Amino acid sequence: MTTIQKSAGKATLLLRVLKEALQGKKIDYTTVSIRKAVIMLAIPMMLEMMMESVFALVDLYFVGHLKESSIAIQTVGLTESVLTVIYSVAIGMSMAATAIVARRIGEKNTEGAAHSAAQVLIVAFLVNAVLSVAGIIYAKDILMAMGAIEQAAEHGKMFTKIMMGSSIAIMLLFLINGIFRGAGNAAIAMKSLWVANICNVILCPVLINGLGPIPAMGLTGAAVATATGRSIGVLYQCYHLFWGKGLMRLAARHFKVDMEVIRSLVKIATPGIFQFVIASCSWIVLARLVAVTGGENGSAGYQTALRLMMFFMLPAWGLSGAASTLVGQNLGAGAPDRAEQSVMRTVKYNVIFMLTVSLIFFLLGDWLVGFFSEVETVRRVAKNAMYIMASGFVFYGVGMVMINAFNGSGDTWTPTKVNFFGFWLFQIPVAYLLAQHFEMGATGVFIAIPVAETAITIVSFILFKRGKWKLKKV
Repeated sequence: MTTIQKSAGKATLLLRVLKEALQGKKIDYTTVSIRKAVIMLAIPMMLEMMMESVFALVDLYFVGHLKESSIAIQTVGLTESVLTVIYSVAIGMSMAATAIVARRIGEKNTEGAAHSAAQVLIVAFLVNAVLSVAGIIYAKDILMAMGAIEQAAEHGKMFTKIMMGSSIAIMLLFLINGIFRGAGNAAIAMKSLWVANICNVILCPVLINGLGPIPAMGLTGAAVATATGRSIGVLYQCYHLFWGKGLMRLAARHFKVDMEVIRSLVKIATPGIFQFVIASCSWIVLARLVAVTGGENGSAGYQTALRLMMFFMLPAWGLSGAASTLVGQNLGAGAPDRAEQSVMRTVKYNVIFMLTVSLIFFLLGDWLVGFFSEVETVRRVAKNAMYIMASGFVFYGVGMVMINAFNGSGDTWTPTKVNFFGFWLFQIPVAYLLAQHFEMGATGVFIAIPVAETAITIVSFILFKRGKWKLKKV
């Protein structure tokens, strides 16, 4: 067989695997080749996370062309920063769902997987009720606390109220997708975000700028469009969760409250939630520090760079999510060595992806920033932030996989402790030291980000290689 024939054969095989991944073909991830398992899970997970990041970018693009664009961009960015707390709760709970569902699927116990999934949904509704009510009541105060000026807070409070009030849709999108990922059905998770984003892309320009009898709602229209799009995505998820043809389906009997399962879920989810609350609160502190030291345009520039970064970082998080499912299912099947091999293969792919993203940022940073803002000061700050943060992207990629590997095993405490020391005892002090003591302003904050992420990745990798996560029972 010639070299050309071998290459053609590999290309054909890769295309077939990609097609199966996008279709959501049922396979046993504990027995197929590790390469195929990673690709089958990673492709739809990457596309899913890319679609999640599109929400913020679509809002950013359309509000960036409003009359008071700097205020609008700042409002969107600061609200998204606060919403990361809700994202953290949702991700922490979805990690618990993924870990337990994956373990039950690995044990070939689909009934137990469905029962656990239902218990997570019960807890989610109770938790979110408190968060959404608080967000609606204190919307303006939240923006002021984040460093927004009085005019910006008053202008954007309705946007924040709608986004916080509709946070149940955010939580369910993450949570139900975590259930699908644990069951190995990442394609449905991906498609739900596609549905939500298509609706958002259509509704955003219509509600922001108006069309025919529909009045122009400005910044508020962006919130309504996003909330509606996410809600439609949740309805799509629920259809497949209750009436779909996947490996498991939920029924009324699964929603009988089971305190033993809930305690197990809470035990895994609590440190997982703290893990991401610690990280997200660190980002909130940094956002406020930039707003205070860089002013309105500095804050808008940072938020623009951050949204662009997240557009590329979330797909990397999706790719690293393959490690979570594979670790959970392989530990459930009694194959810890295969679980570790799956993680290292995922690390390889994520490093390649993040190297590519770094090149994009350095080569196309000016064009990307210009696409979202026409204000020169905002663009200059955004480019500076992008170049500095991109220097640590490869380390981000490795660190994400390590976090997902721990979480997939049910060991959510290890990355929680690493995050606490890395973000709160290292990143924030370094940011304040550089920004205020050395008078570097917003640039000092930008430098602290890759420095802290690199340190966190190194520590996480060392702990992963020790292998204690292989002994975790859930």
